[in-house]
Amino acid sequence: MKKLLVSLVPVLLPTLCVVSVWPADLESKIPLMPAAVTSNAVTTLRNGLEVVSLMGIGPKQTWDDVSNKVYILRLTSAKWSSAPPVPGVGGRLGASATSAKDKIFVFGGFLLDGHGNEFTVPDVNIYVPSMQRWYRGTDMPVGVDSTVIGINHDRFVYIVGGRSKNGPVNSVQVYDLQKNSWSQATPFPGTAVFGSAGGLGDSTIVFVDGAKKNSGSGANYVPSDECWMGRIDKKDPNKIEWVKLPPHPGKARFGIVAGAREKDRQILFSGGSASVHNYRGLDSEGKPVSFSTVTFSYDVRANKWEELTDQTNDAHSDVRGIVSTPIGPLIVGGLLRNNIVTARVAIVPRY
Repeated sequence: MKKLLVSLVPVLLPTLCVVSVWPADLESKIPLMPAAVTSNAVTTLRNGLEVVSLMGIGPKQTWDDVSNKVYILRLTSAKWSSAPPVPGVGGRLGASATSAKDKIFVFGGFLLDGHGNEFTVPDVNIYVPSMQRWYRGTDMPVGVDSTVIGINHDRFVYIVGGRSKNGPVNSVQVYDLQKNSWSQATPFPGTAVFGSAGGLGDSTIVFVDGAKKNSGSGANYVPSDECWMGRIDKKDPNKIEWVKLPPHPGKARFGIVAGAREKDRQILFSGGSASVHNYRGLDSEGKPVSFSTVTFSYDVRANKWEELTDQTNDAHSDVRGIVSTPIGPLIVGGLLRNNIVTARVAIVPRY
């Protein structure tokens, strides 16, 4: 018993430190990010004790306000710090990130020039915090932005759908962290989309909505209402059995913020707009969109949707993930109503 208690001390100590730092009214005490940002990639380190925001665009929402900066919130001290910026010719929007084996992996995204043109890139960047250094990984076979990302067995990263230079794709690209190599998994059988939302938990991918090409007149893209679940084969990481899910709570949306909560085997979804919008929160007619106040989840084990609330405060859009931490699931930055780019960190309601 003494050996067990000793072995648990290093695990429990950081959590106890977090509890001592954070009072009951958690959200109001979370410090603002050093800079407001949206369309940022997010992930965590040290079992959720460090929250990381990478790149994105600031309040001016212009090409010269795109950032390559990296900010880290340490929950044990409730303080932000900066890390070396993501390498490259410029900051990116719509990139995706995950972490494993004490490293951060950043995939794709798009560049923005002074004329408003967007250029999707295949870049893979790897950050090693212990060395404070970035390395270049093997480029994605197909560069995409605004994807769904998830990691399985702390090794295989799944990049689902997204927007390529030729438009939306329905591919599933798999990155092997150990081999620094790519393979193609079973594509999802639905409509090619980007700006969809989802996550990976319990070897299961769940994703919803996004934008698809418009086959009729009007806007180039319209919201998709498709929901999919993919079970990853235990022996072959490239084999996925896809099943179409019933509609989720609320209307079909674009730019929902989502992420896996492995502890509860749930995928959380919050916010997003009922119409496809650009990085400035404007629809095809240049009008500001409004964001849904519905927050819901998919229970991977019970195979069912659950509406958590239809009254989410300060509904968000365009953050590339919900991160799981000891103080709860968090949305870091993002777009709020009236196209406000925020520096706030919000706790996702769960009940």
